Amino acid sequence: MALEREAAFAYESASQGDTERLGEFVAPALADGDVLVLTGGLGVGKTHFTKGVARGLGDDHPVTSPTFALMAVHDGGRIPLFHFDLYRLEHAYELEDTGIFDVLGYEGACLLEWGEQFQDELTDEFLGVVIERMGETTRRITLEPHGSRAEALARAIDDAVSHYIEDK
Repeated sequence: MALEREAAFAYESASQGDTERLGEFVAPALADGDVLVLTGGLGVGKTHFTKGVARGLGDDHPVTSPTFALMAVHDGGRIPLFHFDLYRLEHAYELEDTGIFDVLGYEGACLLEWGEQFQDELTDEFLGVVIERMGETTRRITLEPHGSRAEALARAIDDAVSHYIEDK
């Protein structure tokens, strides 16, 4: 694995495995009500990141993109993980049909792929996870906290990654 820390809250992933590993570092810091908004183009690794989060929570069930179902629930770990894919939604009024308002901010954590287009309608407090393609397999992953809880979450993730890199 070649997961690297570029700066505070910014990482470089050289493989799908690295992206999943970063997701694993997120899991121990997650608490009920946490919201992560995953941003990035098609195929950058949002679902691989989610696989790592689910595995880090202790859920060993398969994680796939919920593109056609809009939501997948992974409840085999420490807390439930609600994985939404909002790519196909065009208007905020369509959010109600996804079931997002039944879980957002309550029990479990929510990961929202393509959620940036609706973040103002959803919550003021969230951790943005921006994944950018830098090369064929290389990705830059940046954490962008919005609110005090998200800031604490980003710091906890950054500390975990820093310790991991120091110990390699």
